[in-house]
Amino acid sequence: MASGPEQRTTRRFNLTLPLTIKVTETDESHIASETRDVSARGVLFYMDAEIAEGSAIEFTMTLPPEITLTESIKVRCQGKVVRVLHPKGEKQVGIAAAIEQYEFVND
Repeated sequence: MASGPEQRTTRRFNLTLPLTIKVTETDESHIASETRDVSARGVLFYMDAEIAEGSAIEFTMTLPPEITLTESIKVRCQGKVVRVLHPKGEKQVGIAAAIEQYEFVND
């Protein structure tokens, strides 16, 4: 099976970080997950439910002290689902989301 040309323009890091996802502005529920990889422009995570490509989402990642070199820092991101993956043998769905804006937040 041939794949298309590589479209990523920033380096990805295989990082497993805690992640909470909010699918819409009106939905108050937050879904817990964790990242599989992260780049400056987006994240890849897996979850039980599918989110439609093009959907706006809000997600919060917790950067650990090993990355920040100080204390854990939460980053709230607004983004959009750019790809939905259905890997063979996986029960969960892969969600690739672009980061459109972000802010550091305090608990």
